[in-house]
Amino acid sequence: MVDQKKFALFLATPDSEFVKKAYGGYHNVFVETFGDEGEHWDSFRVVEGEFPEEKDLEKYDGFVISGSSHDSFQNDEWILKLCEIVKKLDEMKKKVLGICFGHQIIARVRGGTVGRARKGPELTLGNITIVKDAITPGSYFGNDIPDSIAIIKLHQDEVLVLPENAKVLAYSDKYEVEMFTIEDHLFCIQGHPEYNKEILFEIVDRVLRLGHIKQELADAAKASMENKGADRKLLETICKNFLKGRVPAN
Repeated sequence: MVDQKKFALFLATPDSEFVKKAYGGYHNVFVETFGDEGEHWDSFRVVEGEFPEEKDLEKYDGFVISGSSHDSFQNDEWILKLCEIVKKLDEMKKKVLGICFGHQIIARVRGGTVGRARKGPELTLGNITIVKDAITPGSYFGNDIPDSIAIIKLHQDEVLVLPENAKVLAYSDKYEVEMFTIEDHLFCIQGHPEYNKEILFEIVDRVLRLGHIKQELADAAKASMENKGADRKLLETICKNFLKGRVPAN
């Protein structure tokens, strides 16, 4: 009998009312994107101070750190605790996928510098350029490595200085580090592979209503997805291959 694979999701953001109503919470959004039948996924609401016991980390095959409205460079108690856990996972060589805030947390833990985005916030569907020479054919990208990937992006912070031994896998016109990897066990993405058009639009409407962005930025964000969608299937496949140690057949 094959052992059931177990994964842990570190939720650094609370469920919005929309996500709860439409999907039953962000746990389901992430598992639908990165999970496979027969796996077991646990969620820990790290933003609320909920973490696994250190002795239980070994039982998981991989971890995912979500995005957050919090700044990854702050020293809130739960952020420092998350950094401690990620440092332990790094020492254990556990597979960790960092998304947006999670991407920045991993950079911070490994000695990089994170801070406010130098060219301003981003709320859009955008293209990131793949550094094809940095990717080994037959890795979790497969043999058919794309020139670029369309991904939903929603952030106001960025990785300013890469950690030692980190390798940039993608960049964009505004940001030098859209995707990076360290060794074989840390994979980080600034954008959101798990987001779809409906989730993006609801966030746009909500932050506009709260006065966090101007109408011009909200309109531009929605216009970016008028006639185009994110490469969600490709991103899903790449992330799953990484988390589960798969070598694609293509």
